[in-house]
Amino acid sequence: MPFSLDRFALVLLLVACGVLAGREWLHHHPGHNPWAPLRLADPPGWATGRKFADLRENLAECRAFLARSGITVEPLPPVGEGACRRADRQILGTPARADVTLAPRGAQATCAVDAGLAWWLQHGVQPEAEAILGSRVVRIEHLGTANCRRIGGKEGNWSEHASGNAIDIAAFVLADGRRISVRSDWYGAGSAATFLHAVGNNACRSFATVLSPEYDAGHADHLHLDQARRIGGWTVCR
Repeated sequence: MPFSLDRFALVLLLVACGVLAGREWLHHHPGHNPWAPLRLADPPGWATGRKFADLRENLAECRAFLARSGITVEPLPPVGEGACRRADRQILGTPARADVTLAPRGAQATCAVDAGLAWWLQHGVQPEAEAILGSRVVRIEHLGTANCRRIGGKEGNWSEHASGNAIDIAAFVLADGRRISVRSDWYGAGSAATFLHAVGNNACRSFATVLSPEYDAGHADHLHLDQARRIGGWTVCR
């Protein structure tokens, strides 16, 4: 087929139209747009996981996300030494912003943990609680965030808890008074177990690691959520 400037111009026009249409679609679907900043109000999309991976690496962007989400936090001075140094430290601000009480109160963790909780509560915990249990979560009970220890004893790798980059969730208390416990309800056959499995799966959207009672006996009574930094941003959900 002989070369045609008209045909070439038509192809360029079609490509340009496709690019413009794609940009317009991404503008209206920020969850799929890798260039749009992560916003709590946006629904999850293809790019959400990548944005959280970037947020774990970039403290300034993490704090900007919390600010965009209306979550006020005050960074705390660094503490600890070596592998247990907690340089990124703040009292978790997400629960109060989400009208949820965290018990015990005053938990300290990294900005990335705070951001992960914000997304999880907004897009995972509360929607699943209302859909499955017919009531909202008003309190979350946890087993701690910071603990200077290794995984599995003296010879294991350092836990993300060592630097306060994790939180262990033990139970959810609903507005109607029901208490959903990981230890008691994970292996049940009713709606409580369905809820726990659903929120565990949803946590994989905003946390780097989610470990449930099915991982090992050490997690029989909680969901371990952490924001470990990994090459490529890959996640572990077990």
